[in-house]
Amino acid sequence: MRFLHVEIGWFFAVLLMAALTARYVRRRPLGLATTTVWSFKRLYRAPLFRGAPLVLCLVALLLLGCALMDPVIPFTETDVRSRGLDIVMAVDLSASMQEQMSRPLPPTRLDAVKTAIKAFVARRVDDRIGLVVFSDNAYVVAPLTFDHGYLVRYIDSLDGDMLRGEGLTAIGEGLGLSNFLLTKQSGSPGARNKVIVLFTDGENTAGRDPMTALAQSDAAGIRVHLVGIDLEDEIRTKLQVRRFVRAVEGYGGRSFNAVSARDLEDASRSIDGIEKGVLMRRTYERDAPVFEWFAIPGLIALAAAFALRAVPAWIDQT
Repeated sequence: MRFLHVEIGWFFAVLLMAALTARYVRRRPLGLATTTVWSFKRLYRAPLFRGAPLVLCLVALLLLGCALMDPVIPFTETDVRSRGLDIVMAVDLSASMQEQMSRPLPPTRLDAVKTAIKAFVARRVDDRIGLVVFSDNAYVVAPLTFDHGYLVRYIDSLDGDMLRGEGLTAIGEGLGLSNFLLTKQSGSPGARNKVIVLFTDGENTAGRDPMTALAQSDAAGIRVHLVGIDLEDEIRTKLQVRRFVRAVEGYGGRSFNAVSARDLEDASRSIDGIEKGVLMRRTYERDAPVFEWFAIPGLIALAAAFALRAVPAWIDQT
C-alpha cells in the first residue's frame, strides 16, 4: 500500500500538534490550601477511562488523515462475474469465398461475412469472442478476448491472401480447432456457455470428418451454429451437407442459408438471441483506491467519541 498525497498527512500532523499545544497552553494550574479538606465528602469519582473520548478523537483524526492522503494498492486482481458467452467465430477462407454473392452487396462473400461478424461483435459487449479461420487447415487469428476493438482489427485484416496456397474447405479442422480453443480458455468446464458460429460457403473437402468434430463439440458442452454463405442448390442438396445440417440442429444449434448481406445480418441477430451464460472474468487494476479502509473506521471512532461525551460520567464538570 502507498499514499498518493503524503503532503496532506504532514499538514494534518502540523494542525494536530497546533491544536494539542493550544489546549495545553489554555489549561491554568489551580492551587488551593485549606485545613478543612477532610470535612468535605467526595461526591464525584472520575471513571477509569475518562480520557477515552479524547483518545477516540485522536484516532479518528489519524484515520481520516490517512484517508485524505489517498491510499492505494499498487496492483490488485479481481474476479468479476458477468452474464455472457465464450464465442468462437470460425470463418471459411477457401478460394470460393472471394466470389460474389447472388445479391452482390457487398461485392464478395468474405466481405459480407466480415460486415456481419463486426455487427455481431458490436452487440455482444459481455462476451469473450475469438476468431478462427480455415481452408486446407485451421488457424487461430485471435484468442478469446473482451477487447472487441482488437478483435475487429483482425476481422478487417481477413482477405483472400491470408491463406495463400490453400483453397479447400476443411470444416472439420475449423470445428476441431474451435473446440480446442474454447476448451483450453473457458473458465467453466462443462457449463453450456460456449458457442461456435461457423461461416462457410461449401461442403467439407479436406481434413477430418466434420460430424466427428461436431460430436466432440456437443460432448464438451459447445453449441454450434451454422451460417451457410450463398450455398448453391447443388451443394445444399448433397447427402453429406444435409446430414451435417441436421446434426447441427439435432445438437441444439441453428442453421441458416444467407444469400445476401441482409440475410447474414438476420442470421447474426437470430444467433444473438441465444441464452446467455455466466462468465468469470479476472481484471487487473493498478493503484486501486482503498480510502474507505481508513475513512469508515475513522468516522465510527469520531461518532463513538461524541456518543461518550453525551454520557454523564464523561462530561467535564467544573
